[in-house]
Amino acid sequence: MAGITGLGGVFHMVKDPAATRKWYKEYLGLDGEYGPMLNWSEEKGEKPYSLISHFDEDSDYLAPSEAKFMINLRVDDLDAYVDELRKKGLEILGHVDEGYGKFAWILDCDGVKLEFWQQVEAPE
Repeated sequence: MAGITGLGGVFHMVKDPAATRKWYKEYLGLDGEYGPMLNWSEEKGEKPYSLISHFDEDSDYLAPSEAKFMINLRVDDLDAYVDELRKKGLEILGHVDEGYGKFAWILDCDGVKLEFWQQVEAPE
């Protein structure tokens, strides 16, 4: 039977796509022909996965962004990555270790909240 194999992408509207792509390349090191591109096959670790998660419409989890979505990006060493972002002058909104994973947040140049996630263990 045919089935879904993973997350294909996140698509959203911005005022200046070229400026947004430049920001993602300059600050996050993500680039690609059609926008920031990630190659999951290159990631090491125990059962890496992507997730589609749903929140109540009155949740403040996406704050301070006014967008109705957030982009979660996997990282291999969150502490080192957060240090790199700070050196580039980006404001870190939070940085926590939840035991099952480490998380940090910033806003991109369009005010979209980005969540960086270091997977610590495979899901059960």
